[in-house]
Amino acid sequence: MADLHVKIGDLTLKNPIIPASGVFGYGREYEKYYPLSLLGGIATKGTTGAKRTGNISPRIAETPCGMLNSVGLQNPGIDAFIANELPHLLSCDTVILANIAGATAEECAEVAKKLDSTDVHMIELNISCPNVKQGGAAFGTSCTAAAQVTKAVREATKKPLCVKLSPNVTSITEIAKAVVDAGADAVSLINTLLGMRIDLRTRRPVLHNNMGGLSGAAVFPVAVRMVWQVANAVSVPVIGMGGVMNGEDAAELMMAGASAVEVGTAIVQDPFAPLRIIDGLNQWLDDNGVANAADLTGTVKPW
Repeated sequence: MADLHVKIGDLTLKNPIIPASGVFGYGREYEKYYPLSLLGGIATKGTTGAKRTGNISPRIAETPCGMLNSVGLQNPGIDAFIANELPHLLSCDTVILANIAGATAEECAEVAKKLDSTDVHMIELNISCPNVKQGGAAFGTSCTAAAQVTKAVREATKKPLCVKLSPNVTSITEIAKAVVDAGADAVSLINTLLGMRIDLRTRRPVLHNNMGGLSGAAVFPVAVRMVWQVANAVSVPVIGMGGVMNGEDAAELMMAGASAVEVGTAIVQDPFAPLRIIDGLNQWLDDNGVANAADLTGTVKPW
């Protein structure tokens, strides 16, 4: 068997596979089926300063090769997360990435500050959220706004900071450079692509919010392209995600430049997907004579 250990900065993961934020909750439902210690890490449900009930249903819809979602960051708030969820997660013998978000840079910084006194291993800052001070545009669509919120969070915590990038931009590399210059220790990408479907019978969008985030196998080629571009533009580790369905997909994203891989929609289809992907990646490494998973990162040979 290959050595599956990988590193993200100073953090060591026992394997590269991490359930992505939003699809795995806080892991409680899944540990009924397998030990969470088998995972490389867990990216928690996105957490904000105050409790959020999320958007009005319908807020999830299946699409060809994927799904649309507009859940709206439903979560219990940072205080409840720290009191009720984080202690159990930290007992699961895996790396915990606390995904955080907010409507303002100040809210994001306050959430990060509260996490700074905990034992969480890394903060993953979601900059795809609307910035209410900038007319509702997502933090992650502007280099200035992305840098501003990253800087605010960086100043609020000494924890390793990963910034999760939106693909809904003109130049993903410029956004990546902006957040790294502002203090990010790593970047993760891609978040969902903005999409929309219409129910022909009702002539209404399938989501109550009209538009939502497209994820699943359909977005995988975009993820590979953006991970490759960002990995060649910044010097910090990259966590890749976006449509990973099997071990070969994980290997491909790592070749493109990812040090670790988050898995999202595949888990909605198959709760055992993370373990299946870990096994598939290990099999691919063995079949191709790669002794260490970490050696795969950035080995693509462009024409």
